[in-house]
Parts: sequence; C-alpha cells; structure tokens
Amino acid sequence: MDSSLQSLCLFFLTLYTADSFLLYTATRCVFNSSELKDMEYIFSLYYNKLELASFSSTSGKFVGYTEYGIKTAAFWNANPEMIKHFRRFKELYCKVNADIDYQNALTKSVKPSVRLHSQSPPGGPHSAMLVCSVYDFYPKHIRVTWQRDGQEVTSNVTSTDELADGDWYYQIHSQLVYTPRPGDKISCVVEHTSLQEPLCTKWDPSLSKSETNQLVIGASGLVLGLVWLLGSLFYYRRKGSGRILVPTN
Repeated sequence: MDSSLQSLCLFFLTLYTADSFLLYTATRCVFNSSELKDMEYIFSLYYNKLELASFSSTSGKFVGYTEYGIKTAAFWNANPEMIKHFRRFKELYCKVNADIDYQNALTKSVKPSVRLHSQSPPGGPHSAMLVCSVYDFYPKHIRVTWQRDGQEVTSNVTSTDELADGDWYYQIHSQLVYTPRPGDKISCVVEHTSLQEPLCTKWDPSLSKSETNQLVIGASGLVLGLVWLLGSLFYYRRKGSGRILVPTN
C-alpha cells in the first residue's frame, strides 16, 4: 500500500512541573508498514518547550541540543543498560501499536459514493460530455469504466489519478465525450475492494429534482424582481406627476 498514506505517528506525553517550570517527555512511533524494520522509536526531553535531548532507534543513541542536553545525552549514552532499555521500546511500543492500527484501521475498506453529471465538452467533434466523480473511498486502488448500451467504452475516455483528500480517503474523476443517440443507455461502472459487485450508475438525461427546484427558484426570483422594478417605476412616475391613479370600471 501507499507508504505516504500509511506513515503514522503514535504520540505519548509525560509532564512534570516544579516551581512553574515545565519538564516533559514525548514518545513517538513513526512507521509506514507493520514490519519492524520500517519503524522508528523517538524519545524527546523538553524543558519549557525547548528540546534538550532525544533518542532515536535509527541512530541507537541520545543526541543533545543544548549545553545541558549535550551533557545529559553523553551521560545516558555512557550507560549501556539505559541504551539497551530504550532500544527495546521500538518493539515494545511501536510494533505492538502498529499491529493494532493495521488490524483495526488500515485493513478496512470504505465504499465509494458516485456522482454522475454532464458538462460542456472542451471542443472537438462530440457535442456532449459526462463526468463520473467517485468520492470518499479507501483503499486507494479503484477501477472506473464506462458502458454504452451494455458495451464497455474504451475511446474518448480520460481519467484522473486517485487523488488523496488528506483524510485517508480518495477521489477520482472520469470523463466521457460522446455524440448523443436516441435511446442511449450510458453508465459509469465502479469496481472497488469494498464492493461485493461493481457499482453501476446510470445516466438519466432528464433534470434531477434538485436541478428542477433550482430552476424554479431562479425563475421565481426573476419574476419577483421584474414585478418590483415595474412597480417602482410606476410609483415614481405617478408621484412625480402629482396625480393619483383612481381605478375605473
């Protein structure tokens, strides 16, 4: 699976306070697979948000970042038992938590949602274009195809790559340009590990209910605007002439 997606960080924080000063440690496990070799254990010591020293399982030793931190790191590095103790945390903390994450989160799948809509074609000999947008699916691999009258369409089709949303989910968009024919039956077909069978979304050229409502609202607004404009013109014209309009039979 994609390593950029699976790069995780487990974070543990321990706080100590004394005379309004804050001393704390932070423990992190960074991994991009469930293999021990792909994990790193990091321990950091802070004082009032300033990092004094840290330990990394990659280097296998402590490193100091301030005068006090350098002395502390040298003292800890000179203690073989302490180094051995911290090196074990990679397996004790990181391996155990990574296995839990992969079992309960990363091995799960999420079904995609599909939106099929029309757009104006970018040009060329075809007068119509459909866009099949697939949202919120996991894992990344997915297959999106088009069918026309029961046959898979392989020409005049373009698709984006799987696009990461940044929240573990992905989206993808596929476009079909074509020349409409009477009785056309066009479908977008999605195949994904979360689906027991391909998800087939048929194109309905008639307006959806929401689109119809938008047109009605827009037309109503236009009519009301014209009524208000004509009423205002009539009022100011009569007011300017100083006459009162009286209805007659």
